[in-house]
Amino acid sequence: MTTGKQLAGLLLLTTALTFPGAALAQDADTAPADELLDTVEGVDPQDDYEEPDISIPGGTDRIIVTGRINRDPTQTSTQVVSVLSTEQIARTGEGDIAGALGRVTGLSVQGQGFVYVRGLGDRYSLALLNGLPLPSPQPLSRVVPLDIFPTNIIASSLVQKTYSANFPGEFGGGVINLTTRAIPDETFVTVSGSVSGDTETTFFNGLSYYGSKTDWSGFDNGTRDASPALQAFFDTGARLTDANVNQQAIARDLGDPNLIVLQTLGNVPANWSGGITAGTATDVFDDGRLGVIATVSLSNKWRTRDITSQSVLADFTLDQDFNDLVTDNRMLFNALLGFGLEVGDHVIRWTNLFIRDTVKQSRLSQGTDFQDDDDIQQQQTAWYERQLLDSQLVAELEFGDLGVDLRGGYAQTQREAPYEYTFTYVRDNTSATLGDQFINVLDRQNGDANVVFSNLKEQLWFGGIDVSYPVLDFATATIGYAYSDTDRYSERRQFLFTAPSDFPDGVGLLRPDLLLGDAIIDAFNIGLIESTQSDPAFQAALEVQAGYGKLSIEPTLGVVLDVGVRYEDATQTVDPAEVFATPTISTSTTALSNSYWLPAATLTIEPIDSLQLRASASRTIARPQFRELIFQAFYDPETNRQYVGNPLLTDSELTNYEVRGEYYFGGGDRVSIAGFYKNLKSPIEAFSSFSDNDQITSFANAPRATLYGAEVDLQYTFDLYDMGGFFETKELVVFTNYTYTQSNISVKAGDTTQLFPGGTTAASNLFLDGLPLTGQSDHLANFQVSLEDTDRLQQFTVLLNYASERVTSRGTAGLPDIVENPGMTVDLVFRQGIPLFGTDTELKLQARNIFGRGNHEYQTNGTQQIEINSYDVGTELSASLSVTF
Repeated sequence: MTTGKQLAGLLLLTTALTFPGAALAQDADTAPADELLDTVEGVDPQDDYEEPDISIPGGTDRIIVTGRINRDPTQTSTQVVSVLSTEQIARTGEGDIAGALGRVTGLSVQGQGFVYVRGLGDRYSLALLNGLPLPSPQPLSRVVPLDIFPTNIIASSLVQKTYSANFPGEFGGGVINLTTRAIPDETFVTVSGSVSGDTETTFFNGLSYYGSKTDWSGFDNGTRDASPALQAFFDTGARLTDANVNQQAIARDLGDPNLIVLQTLGNVPANWSGGITAGTATDVFDDGRLGVIATVSLSNKWRTRDITSQSVLADFTLDQDFNDLVTDNRMLFNALLGFGLEVGDHVIRWTNLFIRDTVKQSRLSQGTDFQDDDDIQQQQTAWYERQLLDSQLVAELEFGDLGVDLRGGYAQTQREAPYEYTFTYVRDNTSATLGDQFINVLDRQNGDANVVFSNLKEQLWFGGIDVSYPVLDFATATIGYAYSDTDRYSERRQFLFTAPSDFPDGVGLLRPDLLLGDAIIDAFNIGLIESTQSDPAFQAALEVQAGYGKLSIEPTLGVVLDVGVRYEDATQTVDPAEVFATPTISTSTTALSNSYWLPAATLTIEPIDSLQLRASASRTIARPQFRELIFQAFYDPETNRQYVGNPLLTDSELTNYEVRGEYYFGGGDRVSIAGFYKNLKSPIEAFSSFSDNDQITSFANAPRATLYGAEVDLQYTFDLYDMGGFFETKELVVFTNYTYTQSNISVKAGDTTQLFPGGTTAASNLFLDGLPLTGQSDHLANFQVSLEDTDRLQQFTVLLNYASERVTSRGTAGLPDIVENPGMTVDLVFRQGIPLFGTDTELKLQARNIFGRGNHEYQTNGTQQIEINSYDVGTELSASLSVTF
């Protein structure tokens, strides 16, 4: 069979394309570290701990247990939390916050930046920025993918695994709260840049297409705007079958060679990144300080995947066997402007964030359809824009014993994918004429061509107030109200080019841009079919009003009870949006209106100094995500998989329990062990089916499931000064954690679930009793050891990450589940501070995935293994330099 590297020279490829500039990878450099805590009188200096900046509903100061001096938030919080400070994030060397969070106990990163907590999917995780929710630019998720957040704008990342009533009720595995940097200690300007490459992509052959002159920046210059004829068609609300629609005029406008011609890209360039961060602060009033931080950066990164993609029939015989060569060029631009004001005990921060994440994708596939004994060659060119604009104002006010938090914000996300082209050529291997050639006669049997335009826009308004007051000497009460209003518009229009039955096979030999040339369209009267005409657009909304009250009680020193309840009233709707002048009748609607009382309690006991025992119980929920409800096809370019929503999904309800023991050695060193159990009612699971030989993934509520496990976490610092010489100023910092998780879906006789449009169906048709939840690995482990200098910036860190097999989608019709095996990756990070002309300069060298662990996603019946989405992943080498003035 033809390999992916050889595909670059086949029929659909033409001349090589040269791109301007070298290429850029997101820089992970940070600005000057946060200041250390002043030593508290009477406390061992070892107990000093870098206090990260954390902004959450209810105020960080009010989660601190009274009577404590140590400010380590993992110890002083009334809940189970993990906190990554600026320095801890920098030690991992990760360029985005998703990668850094993948080092936290019980967390794994799947897909494009989605963080799973304790094996529960991204729908069970809550992501906040400065305590405020964010809309998602990703069609398949309501949770924002965290790989779009560069680490240089984040002051801290808090992960809370036990529920407390001050957080939204959509809390399954945990909440992830990112706090942006606010007030710098001193004026600074940091300029940074990096170069990188990997052993599977850089300087090897890849694929690309021209597009526009400004593609390297992630911003199109207008080439991909809707053509005049197409825009006029959209504006009229007409259908292609209407008598006054000139299909040929529209088709002629859809044949731009710059967006169609797939080309070899010899010697794919290196990745590159560059950025600048600046901040200053000044004293105001008698006891105030006003600060401003601004940052802007751009990265350009390449990735080539040589994918084996197979599918099977119900008897586990091969249906299709394909090799896909895919080259992604990802451009990530981000900018942040933040203002912070501290006046006495009051803190006010105004944060404005813009992120644009663009992927230019080129794909060439060749394989065999064993049902027809045809060979197929397919090319795809696409451009995916994801964009986030967020502005939020947070005021954390202290009036003596009275604490008041005010939070409000507006955020907008967009995803646009114009001109997603697919061309399919078929070689039937039997015809006397041209049977040995790939042809495309535009009849959807012996070749086809289509183009898709999709657009998503989501807006979120949020407001909230929290009031805290010590009602007794040993008890503090907090009450709060929160309101959020989310609106999403999603549109997808797919147009198929169709030729008459007498279209000559010889013309079908033409490459795609010539096949759709004006002369061919006019000579053969090539027209269009809109395959998405029944449900081209949807409008979705989620309005949540919530109120809560909680008490933090410390009846005696060393015993703290944090107890509360949250009431949430939510209305969630998904309705077809009308784009045609003549309305379409559709029944694919969703209307969910539910109210919940969500209690939560955590008891913390300190039987002896530095030892804490915790027990927690709570009830939470998980709502279906918008995309899971929309009955509209969607293609995910990352997994090469089609998705269709199910409008009949319902909310999931969770009951959560946890017990935990923690011992603190001082100076941030600690060890903990925990056990947890979750009962899930109506969890939402993905399942796969097949339609016209295409694998389709959809969603359904399983009857019930349980998840339980244990986790161990250790952080310890070894002083090496007794060894003398080189080691006199060195220490060894060890972080290690392990999480064991088991989950089981329960299906009993008579259990049913709802599928659109069929309605009630037996749950056993989709789910087998005893199988694990999708996305859950039995074993997650991290090991991180860092040799550090105590007098200057010098760190050498070895990082190991392991995740065992996990199900990505349920199999149907008796087929096994689709399984991913992440395995182990090993990374090396070296950071060195260099005095250079009176400036603080940091050099960072990294080697990622040094053993080349690949991506393995497959189905197996015990004797055969079918590769669903498997490919090699290279070792990435990078060097970066940042200079702070």
